[in-house]
Order: sequence, then C-alpha cells, then structure tokens
Amino acid sequence: MGLGGCIILIAVGAILTFATDWDMQGVNLDLVGIILMIVGLIGVSTFSSIARRRRVVVPPTTPVVDDPAVPHRRDGYSDGYGV
Repeated sequence: MGLGGCIILIAVGAILTFATDWDMQGVNLDLVGIILMIVGLIGVSTFSSIARRRRVVVPPTTPVVDDPAVPHRRDGYSDGYGV
C-alpha cells in the first residue's frame, strides 16, 4: 500500500467518524472510522521511514591512486621560466 492508499484510509475514516450520522445494527461507524484513521497514520509513518532509507545516497568508493614520488628539478628551466 502506497502513500495514496494511506491518505485514502485516513480520509475515509475521518468521513465515517465526523461526517456521517448513520446507524447500523451491530456496527459502530465511529469506531470503524477511528480504526481506519489509525491504520492510515501507521501506513504513512511506515512509508515515510522506508522512503527516507531509500533516499540515503552512499558515495561510491573510488580507489586512491598513489603516484610514486617524482623528484622535481628546481633549476629554473623546468618551471617554464627559462623557455
């Protein structure tokens, strides 16, 4: 069940709890609405925690290339000034 399904559960539960005044024999619609809202809230929190874990980007590990030390000559010509 995705985020949309959870939001629909919350909306249907709120409608059953707050916007209806139906009386059904043996069924308490207020309680059913509250249960649907709670299930929807649990679904939203579960979905958001899973989505947060998916967004964590681990940077790729790049191999470190260690060049051997090359001695640099400082004679005035290798710096580009004597050319």
